[in-house]
Amino acid sequence: MSDQTRAEQARQKWQQGDLLAAYRADYASVEEQRDALGDRAGELRRAAFARFEEQGFPGRRDEEWRHTNIGVVRSTAYQGHQQPTTLTRDQIEPFLYRGCHNLVVVNGRVAPELSDSLASAGGARVSSLAYLDASLRPLVEERIATAAKFDNHPFVALNTALFRDGLVIDLPKEAVVEMPLHVLNLSAHASPDPQASYPRLLINAEAQSQATIIETYASLDDEPTLTCPVTEAFCAEGAVVRHYKVQKESLSAAHMATLHVEIQRDAQFSSQSISHGGGLVRNDSRAALRGSGSDATLNGLYVVAGDQIVDNHMYVEHEAPNATSHELFKGILSERAQSVFNGRIYVHRSAQKTDAKQTNRNLLLSDRAVANSNPQLEIFADDVRCTHGSTTGHLEEDALFYLRSRGIDADAATSLLTYAFASEFVELVEVEALRDDLQEFLFSRLPGGEIVRQAV
Repeated sequence: MSDQTRAEQARQKWQQGDLLAAYRADYASVEEQRDALGDRAGELRRAAFARFEEQGFPGRRDEEWRHTNIGVVRSTAYQGHQQPTTLTRDQIEPFLYRGCHNLVVVNGRVAPELSDSLASAGGARVSSLAYLDASLRPLVEERIATAAKFDNHPFVALNTALFRDGLVIDLPKEAVVEMPLHVLNLSAHASPDPQASYPRLLINAEAQSQATIIETYASLDDEPTLTCPVTEAFCAEGAVVRHYKVQKESLSAAHMATLHVEIQRDAQFSSQSISHGGGLVRNDSRAALRGSGSDATLNGLYVVAGDQIVDNHMYVEHEAPNATSHELFKGILSERAQSVFNGRIYVHRSAQKTDAKQTNRNLLLSDRAVANSNPQLEIFADDVRCTHGSTTGHLEEDALFYLRSRGIDADAATSLLTYAFASEFVELVEVEALRDDLQEFLFSRLPGGEIVRQAV
């Protein structure tokens, strides 16, 4: 039997199966909802769901997914659009960041009663997509689903077809938002069934504007969930956006996320991604540098153990000259954890004077941990400076011996060296509350965490 025949049989089985029927039921319920985005959203949803029906979920035969087993998603009938569980501000207090403007989303729906005021976000214009401010409607209709394309990505198609709510953050021209905006996405079960949520975030930074935006994903219970978020960001000339993402959901969660950003002349977009939750995590990030002098930084730290799987797929596209991009991803893996890093830098012929660097480093704390790394360069310009590299290994025996010889026990020595490996990323986090949160996690995860706490 040929591969083409097998693929056709798999497609027919998918289109006739119970799993697709569950998503069709969710889509039907979305179609019944009167959409604040009007006809534009209806057209997008129909096209996106048709594409999702056609392609289904990826499998190991798909080159971009061959190292990532998404069997739990392919075999679970998640129920979408459950009404948010009634929560109080006290219940979510541990997830909020001090010194930030906190915007709370529960099960994919904005929760104004738990959030700081949407109307007074320090100079930014913020609105729920389900109850869209009329002044922001033209912007959303113009921008939504234009950076994150769903043609060849099933999870982007799924989100575009099924999201009911989300946030738009608009930074007016020359606005400088001093206080970080924290978008807290919580999963809270409203029934015993596995549930799915589809958060959507649209960031629009006009010329010369500046802001720091944090996305956090967390669980309030250990029930199985699928979180399928899409974030689109647009940076106009001279805009500066500092973006952070923290993924710390329960180990029963599958997290399939997409970040797409477009960067114009002299604009800067930096993203620091932190992943230590979820049983199955996939982050697809894409940056398009479309203006001369634009700058993109995409960094990440993942700390995983047990049977966790984390997959970071990066694509940086240099379309204009004199632009720069930097990627640094570090992973700490223990027990049977697995990671994938697939990074590609694509330099167009017109993108002369490009400066791009891509690095992936993995620290294995167990002989059973596996790290797959595949940094790539595709360069069609002849006047560039582009580098890429990857290292995977264990702690150095000489360094461990040195610490042991000074009276430090094995756990503490391992913890000190592991923290030293992560500290380069910790120092990149400029938001104090977020940096403290990351440090506390590392102290709690490391076997000699208290000694590390005293040392730092």
